[in-house]
Formats: sequence, structure tokens, C-alpha cells
Amino acid sequence: MRTILALALVALAQPAAAAGKFTLKSADVKSGGTIKEEQVFDGFGCSGANVSPQLSWENAPAGTKSFVLTVYDPDAPTGSGWWHWVVYDIPASAKEVAKGAGSGKAQLPEGAKQGRTDFPNLTGFGGPCPPPGKPHRYVFTLHALKIDKVDVPPEASPAMVGFMAKANALGAATFTATYGRKK
Repeated sequence: MRTILALALVALAQPAAAAGKFTLKSADVKSGGTIKEEQVFDGFGCSGANVSPQLSWENAPAGTKSFVLTVYDPDAPTGSGWWHWVVYDIPASAKEVAKGAGSGKAQLPEGAKQGRTDFPNLTGFGGPCPPPGKPHRYVFTLHALKIDKVDVPPEASPAMVGFMAKANALGAATFTATYGRKK
């Protein structure tokens, strides 16, 4: 009887294992790696190219209707971190955001919207530019949502978009990379 029960449990677990883990990756930024100068902000003492990285994902949770993408620096000396990129209303059919899409050099997935960041007057990608010293962490997160559209006004803060994403999330895929500068 135990053998039959064990086999039944293994059989039930197979579809879940076959679906795979919800993952986010980039051809331009490696998980646990250092962000390249190509993605670094051009301003505030930094002189990078400020090109948003390519990002792709797979195995979104069942029932996903849209995605929200965020890039966040929890180490910024603000008391609340720093939002570098917010993209919402990414359709469930999308599997990637092209390199340069947050920088106006490529198209976002159809229907996707870029939100405000913590850079003054910047909607779109704002690359890393921490103060000199210890490298900062940059957390790339893709939230899979149970709703088609995030109900926020165009001028919504990154925190508001993040709140709506977490309130409607079916799951999230994330990775972290670092960047620091000496002067």
C-alpha cells in the first residue's frame, strides 16, 4: 500500500516539476555579476551609456495575465533605496524586454508602459550610479500578475506600482547584480 501511495505522490508531482521554475535572466547582466559600463547611468558623476539590458523569462505561473519589471537599489543612501526602472502592463504573451527598450533604442513589448524612476524627470531606464565606495546591489525583479493592467495613474510613484504588483502577484523571478565606483 505504501508503494502505491508513494508512486501516486510521485506521479502527481511530475507536472509541477516539468513546468519548471519561474526565472529571469539577462544576456547583458549576469546574476551575481558586475553590471557593465554600457548599463551605467550617464550623469551624477557617472559616464556610462545608460542602455537598458536585455531581459528574458520563462515558466511564468499559470494564470499570469501581465508582468511588472523593476530594478531597485536597496543600498542607496536615501532611507528608502532607489528605483532605477519600472515597466508595467507587460502582456503575458511577452517573453523578453529587448536591450535598449528602456533607453528608447528598441521597442518595449506592445502595451507595456514605463513608470517614473527616482531620477529627476526620468521615465525609463536609469542605470547604476552609486556614490563612490562600496558597490551597491541592483535587484532585477519580474512580477507575474493575475490582472491584465496595473491600475495606476501615469505619474504614479515606483513604490505605488510596486505595491500594486505585490498585491496582485502570482509569483516573482529575481536576480541581483552589483556595481560600484571609486571616484
